[in-house]
Amino acid sequence: MSESPITIFIVDDHKLFSSSLKGLVSSFSNFKVSEVFNDGDEIVSFLEDKNSVPDVVLLDVKMKRMGGIETCGWLKKNFPTIKVLALSMEEDEEIVIGMLRAGAKGYLLKDINPGVLEHAINEVYKNGFYYTEEVTNTLLNSSENGSLKNNVVLKERELEFLKLTVSERTYKEIANVMCLSPKTVENYRESLFEKLEVKTRIGLVLYAIKEKIVIL
Repeated sequence: MSESPITIFIVDDHKLFSSSLKGLVSSFSNFKVSEVFNDGDEIVSFLEDKNSVPDVVLLDVKMKRMGGIETCGWLKKNFPTIKVLALSMEEDEEIVIGMLRAGAKGYLLKDINPGVLEHAINEVYKNGFYYTEEVTNTLLNSSENGSLKNNVVLKERELEFLKLTVSERTYKEIANVMCLSPKTVENYRESLFEKLEVKTRIGLVLYAIKEKIVIL
């Protein structure tokens, strides 16, 4: 008996891109693109009507109606079994963190190699987590060697700070929560940058998620 195909929904308000993406993903082995939607409102309405539920959603980040972050958050709350893989041209730190916080299991740039996309979908479906080297290294400039450092021993206050970096709080607000001065929080940040060998807040967030310090 053949293995059931991985069902895919595409949500993107650029019709030419979504049509091309559907053709590409449909050419991959054991993938089935069941539905294509123009924005978050459409997929929400579809799922609220108790229609079929996909395994993976390829979700555009910026859409005119109900954008990627809001849509991803709704999917996480109402259909937590769906794996969301964000697709974007955006390199903005705030947007990337927003998608991760909303529950995206991966974040890819739209100009990636087709083979990377196929691998990413498989990884997200099977393992529930995938970030390309471009995201963790080239795009985010978060790691010297293209990977996140493992087996780092962190102090209790460093863990507290790391968890707070995944929130929407600014560094100044994090300082208030921790009852510390902004300068002390800055020192925590720089210390973790060095320990984890990352260079940005996104690097800290990716580490916290990957090491399950924070469960989104």
